[in-house]
Amino acid sequence: MLTLGTWRGLQAASTSQGAFIILALDHRNNLRAMLRPGAPDTVTSAEMAAFKTDVVTHLAPLTSAVLLDPVYGAAQSIVANALPGQTGLIITLDETGYTGPSTARISAILEGWSVDKIKRAGADGVKLLVYYHPDASTARQQEALIAQVAADCARNDIAFYLELLSFSLDPASKKLKPDERPQVVIESARRLSGAGITVLKAEFPYDYATVPDEDKWLGACRDLTAASAVPWVLLSAAAPYEVFKRQVEISATAGASGVMVGRAAWQEAGGLTGQARIDFLCGEGRRRMQELGDILASHARPWQTVLQPPAVSDQWHREY
Repeated sequence: MLTLGTWRGLQAASTSQGAFIILALDHRNNLRAMLRPGAPDTVTSAEMAAFKTDVVTHLAPLTSAVLLDPVYGAAQSIVANALPGQTGLIITLDETGYTGPSTARISAILEGWSVDKIKRAGADGVKLLVYYHPDASTARQQEALIAQVAADCARNDIAFYLELLSFSLDPASKKLKPDERPQVVIESARRLSGAGITVLKAEFPYDYATVPDEDKWLGACRDLTAASAVPWVLLSAAAPYEVFKRQVEISATAGASGVMVGRAAWQEAGGLTGQARIDFLCGEGRRRMQELGDILASHARPWQTVLQPPAVSDQWHREY
């Protein structure tokens, strides 16, 4: 059973039908590489903020919420009036990237940032990205971080969106084997979705490039739905838009409650400037967001069917 503030935050970040259509724009290092592939270190903070403000201005009206980072996105979009008042706001908590070897990754909270500050900034949710493999030597350490953030979110009565990214334990390969990936994604959901989180942001169980069988896609997404104790939304992971659109159709049919879509919606804009960027966002970018919204309106499982609302009596205000 959720508490009142968390329930209200989920309402603010979803559609009236209970679907999450969330624009993900909390990218940092990989966005620098998109804006200036040959010299990412030369991208200025102002350029980062300007790109995010452009994307939010033109795509946020077609979303239920926007996911932004605290360094270049959240405050800047609010102050620029780019983020509509009726659109939900989720702010990321994590430091970009990871430390440790690729086979034993460690995630961390951004220095100087906290759940308390996200709540004070007026956000409707907190997002934490964690690199996770159930059999990694760092799994318990990552679980402890999740538990810490879950406790902080509970204390602040704010929704906790957990993003899980899998990785290989083989030093010779950064990617999981094709048949290993769904096992890791589903087991991770089973193990962590009951750990005080509110919404799971999950990878598509199969790599579309190595396993194109859509029957396997559907079966794995159904298994993911069964494994997750909370609503789950699909991340785009830089998949080409047409591929991601099909993944959204299948995952929603199988029980997903929405998407957090990033580069699949706006990645081409990273290579554009000036009016060309605006034209892309207002044209193809908006078309994509509308199309995804239509798919989710027809197929997504409302998050309210998964979570229990708070119990309310005329004395709730005394106990809250």
